[in-house]
Amino acid sequence: QLQLVESGGGLAQPGGSLRLSCEVSTPTLDYYAIGWFRQAPGKEREGVLCISMTGESTNYADSVKGRFSISRDNAKLTVYLQMNNLKPEDTAVYYCAVGWRSCPPDPDQSRFPSWGQGTQVTVSS
Repeated sequence: QLQLVESGGGLAQPGGSLRLSCEVSTPTLDYYAIGWFRQAPGKEREGVLCISMTGESTNYADSVKGRFSISRDNAKLTVYLQMNNLKPEDTAVYYCAVGWRSCPPDPDQSRFPSWGQGTQVTVSS
């Protein structure tokens, strides 16, 4: 089973930015899709964005459109979640997860068999 390690979380002010990283322990990232999910206190885990093996992104959360973006660097075995114009409602534990090749059209978490431990993002003034 693959191991994933998220980093880059922390405290940000409203309107600020953070970039999360997800490093995957694998000889090659080329054939995997990577999804970012988040879980706010008292809420279910929800999908945020996913990037396919070809670099195509799928957005799962209308609330992050135009503010968050996803990218990948296969040479570094790392996927990034760039979060701009952060809002207090973005406060959550953010998880990355590995799927196979393409992103499902809906954030079906069963399509992502390997998960990281999560990184806390807190947006507050």
